[in-house]
Amino acid sequence: IRKQNPAFGIGTYTELQSSNPAVLAFLREAPAGEGADDIVLCVHNFSRFAQPTELDLSRFHGRHPVELFGGVRFPAIGELPYLLTLAGHGFYWFRLRRDAA
Repeated sequence: IRKQNPAFGIGTYTELQSSNPAVLAFLREAPAGEGADDIVLCVHNFSRFAQPTELDLSRFHGRHPVELFGGVRFPAIGELPYLLTLAGHGFYWFRLRRDAA
């Protein structure tokens, strides 16, 4: 997965504010030209219990998070905070796609 996404190796790191202190969320963005539009959202739950979190992803309004391991498309990002629930010690890695594929 990391080899298929240049953002992991050479991308910038931007931590996102999570509504839950047990959840760490950050973005990895590949530099222009190295994987144009390669934006990966990583969300990690450090608790052994399931945890909800809300993330402000409004700058990506209209994009669809696509889970990197299974290719499952999640609902489009809107103007409101994006709600996710993670299993105990669970995580998500998403590519934020412009298209609906």
